[in-house]
Amino acid sequence: MSPEKTGLGLLLGLVGVVVFGGTLPFTSLAVADMSASFVTYGRAVVAAGCALILLLIMGRRPFVKADFLPLFISALCLVIGFPFFMALAMTSVPASHGGIVLGILPITTALFSAILNKERPSLWFWILSLIGCGLVITFALRDGSAGIGLGDAWLLFAALFASFGYAISGQLSRTMPGWEVISRGLLLCLPLSIIGSFLSFPDAIGSISTSAWIGFAYVSLFSMFIGFVFWNAGLALGGVALVGQTQLLQIFVTLVLSQLVLGEAVGTEAWVVASLIVCIIFFLKKAR
Repeated sequence: MSPEKTGLGLLLGLVGVVVFGGTLPFTSLAVADMSASFVTYGRAVVAAGCALILLLIMGRRPFVKADFLPLFISALCLVIGFPFFMALAMTSVPASHGGIVLGILPITTALFSAILNKERPSLWFWILSLIGCGLVITFALRDGSAGIGLGDAWLLFAALFASFGYAISGQLSRTMPGWEVISRGLLLCLPLSIIGSFLSFPDAIGSISTSAWIGFAYVSLFSMFIGFVFWNAGLALGGVALVGQTQLLQIFVTLVLSQLVLGEAVGTEAWVVASLIVCIIFFLKKAR
């Protein structure tokens, strides 16, 4: 692999990480004036339109029968389940808090992947996984006003849905590009997304603030679709092992954007915990 391709792959992967890192802050903007249901289903409808256009431009079939069931299960998790519970959480907890709690995602994804692939990870893998989970739970207890709250429960559900969906889509990505996986998943969920958008459509749409629309546009176009295009292109050019390490920066991107976009005060403890989580995830990948 040439240094030019590797460098471009790292750059594209980093762009994808920055895009994904903005998901929580911009979701927080959207749910300030919109319901979590409308943000979830509406963003899926917008992203599905983009996915259909890209599939047609690339000359790919929108659907493939052989992978229908795993694609649909993955899509239910990543297109509906994860965004819905994440949006619910953003109605009651700060985005920076959510960024730390969802820092558990790579850990739970590795656990689901190990189970689905019938792997036998090392003892250190399990020890580090328990340490990482314990660290996140401890942070949630200390940072919450009354211990573990409803917002943390929604974040836990979001993490479980996302982890399971990522593990399945990871298997699918062995036979098709990652952008095709998310694109076809979005189209499979489109009927459900349209119905959900109609039922949850805001009553007073004229009263929705500009900032909420900006948040909705971001999570619809960037978090749900464009981010995947950059991320998967980066993985293809630079290699999964190398470019995948850039994902360790996502938690820091979320903390920075929570300050810049929402004006949240991120304390020293949050930065320390984020750094410890990143270290655990780094060694977890090695131990697996």
